[in-house]
Amino acid sequence: MDALSWDGTLTSRDFLVSARAFAEKWKEFNSAFPPWTWVPCPPKQPPCHLSQLLQQGYLSLEKICLPGSSKKGHVASQEDVNEISLTEGEEEFEPVDNATLVETNNSLQVCYYDFHIVYSDSYRVPVLYFRGYYIDGQPLALDEIEKDLPACSAKVLLESKWTFITQEEHPYLNRPWYKLHPCGTSEWMKLLFLSDDSRAKNGVAVEQYLVSWLSVVGQVVGIRIPFEMLNNPKSCN
Repeated sequence: MDALSWDGTLTSRDFLVSARAFAEKWKEFNSAFPPWTWVPCPPKQPPCHLSQLLQQGYLSLEKICLPGSSKKGHVASQEDVNEISLTEGEEEFEPVDNATLVETNNSLQVCYYDFHIVYSDSYRVPVLYFRGYYIDGQPLALDEIEKDLPACSAKVLLESKWTFITQEEHPYLNRPWYKLHPCGTSEWMKLLFLSDDSRAKNGVAVEQYLVSWLSVVGQVVGIRIPFEMLNNPKSCN
C-alpha cells in the first residue's frame, strides 16, 4: 500500500495476515517467552463467504506476570530481575532489545494478566484487551491494575487524548474486559509509518503493522517489542 494515500487502517483480512506474521516473529525473536496464539472464533455475523469465516478470531497471550505485578509475599528471583528490562521513571517510550514479560511459578499473591489483540470492525484497527486476576481467579479492579503499570504509563494515560483505558464486554467472550481505546489509532499509525523514510518510500507492509502498533500500545501495559522484530520487516508465510 502507498503510505501517502493510506489512512492507517486494516481490513479484517489484512489483520489476519499481520497477526500470523506477528506471532511468527514473536516466536522467533522471543522464544524464551510464551507465544501469542491465534484463537479462531465463530463470526459475530453470518459470513458472506468462507474466507470471512476463516478470518474470525484474535491473538492471545495469557497468564503473564508483569514486572512489578507481584504483590506482598512474593520476592522476585535474580533471574526474574535480570529478565525485566523496564526502567522505573522512564519519560519516553523506547523499544528495547528484549521483552519485559516474566513468567513465575510462585503463586503467592501473584497477579496474572491475559492480553488479547482483537480486530475492531468499526475502527478497522487492532484493539488491545486485557484483564488482571489473582491465582484464585479473583479479578483486579482498575485501580489495582494501574499500580502494576509502568511508571510512565500513568502520565501517558493522563495526558494522551489517544490512549485511555475503558471497560466493556469482550467481543467474543461476552465478559467485561479492559481495553486501550482505539480512538486515534489509525491517525498515529499513519504518522508512524510516514515518519520512517524507508516505509514511506517502499509502501506499507501489512505484515509489519502489528509489530509497529504493539511497540507503542504495548508499552502502556508493560509489553515491549524486541529490536529484532522492529528491524526485521521480512514477511512470514
